[in-house]
Amino acid sequence: MSTPQTGAVTPAAEQPIADPGPLGLAGFAATTFVLSAFNADLIDATLSGVVLPLALFYGGLAQLLAGMWEFRKGNTFGATAFCSYASFWLSYAAYVRFVHLPPATAHQATGLYLLVWSIFTVYMTVAALRTSGALVVVLGLLSATYIVLTIAEFSSSTTTAKIGGWLGLITAVAAWYASFAGVVNATWKRQVVPVMPLSGRERVRP
Repeated sequence: MSTPQTGAVTPAAEQPIADPGPLGLAGFAATTFVLSAFNADLIDATLSGVVLPLALFYGGLAQLLAGMWEFRKGNTFGATAFCSYASFWLSYAAYVRFVHLPPATAHQATGLYLLVWSIFTVYMTVAALRTSGALVVVLGLLSATYIVLTIAEFSSSTTTAKIGGWLGLITAVAAWYASFAGVVNATWKRQVVPVMPLSGRERVRP
């Protein structure tokens, strides 16, 4: 709009948007918790179909939307993390539902699938060292989970898979904590739940 005095154009005030991080973390935590309960052999495996709707809509769609809004906020780390893990859950649902491999060698394909996510998560953990202690814990635990599950698949070890399941459960709890902290601190307008910021800034910019 133009000012009466000078005719100069002034930009409209940028409207702030809510932090999408807690939503993304909550979707990740819930889906990880349910899948890990099966990996840890706590729930009858015949009921594992319950994972797919969560993977599609909460772990997948909700995280993808959170990632898109992280792009809008200028948060490269959050956008990359949420969009990538949304893609993990969407591709996981497609893999389970539509991909049919020879039973004798299917574990090799699953191991390879988990290996690429292990690599991604390890370097995201390094990047998280400039975000917060809460996120470092989440991604560090997730790295361990992926690595152990990768080993379990390549070695066809049910015992190792159970260990990976328990690590996944712990990872989910850590992610819920980070989500809880984000919601509470944003609502109370101050830090009520500690997240141990490591960069001195709210978010990491490119």
